[in-house]
Amino acid sequence: MVTDTEFILESIRQGCVILAEDEFLIDRLVKYVGNGRIRWHVEFRGHRVEFTTGQLKKQPTFRRKMLEQAGVLPPQRAGADYRRWALDLRKNAIELPWRDRPVDAGFAIDRLTSHGNDRWTVEYQGKAIKFTTTKLRRQTSFRKRMLLKAKVLPPQLDPAAYRKWMDWLIQNATQADLQTGAALMTEKSWLDDLPELAGWQSEGTN
Repeated sequence: MVTDTEFILESIRQGCVILAEDEFLIDRLVKYVGNGRIRWHVEFRGHRVEFTTGQLKKQPTFRRKMLEQAGVLPPQRAGADYRRWALDLRKNAIELPWRDRPVDAGFAIDRLTSHGNDRWTVEYQGKAIKFTTTKLRRQTSFRKRMLLKAKVLPPQLDPAAYRKWMDWLIQNATQADLQTGAALMTEKSWLDDLPELAGWQSEGTN
């Protein structure tokens, strides 16, 4: 079985994306407690990566899971520095009861496609859901339309984090269009796990 360190070294040889220390800024860490277990969700650029406490403490395991699930390799830190960083991260975590876990923990968008004139298509498990830019940017509209058209309720972000995530998503789709010269479809696809705060937001907060 390939160890975490061996996996990371092989990924580096293959040209994986390695982030510098000032580029790897976690949006937040959520600590879910309940059922006799503790689960940690690291939220980073719209991805949500789940860890046990032991996995968070082990730098190679942490870096491997971030690489596998978020597509980027966090910077290598000295052992003592990483332990302090991981401890500070856990101390500042947001704590939620496990019953308030993400509504659809496996939610992942397959592709966001631009059609110009503020028209977009979100592709999800074989379904194509049409949006305007305005509706994409309003979390309530996005969640309700995904529920109506795809029968899935995306997990919920606080308003500022949702805006940040959607801006990043749209920017990546737009850049992919420019790079490929394709006006109607992007060649780049990605999986975007959305973090959640428990419960629905009111219309006025989006």
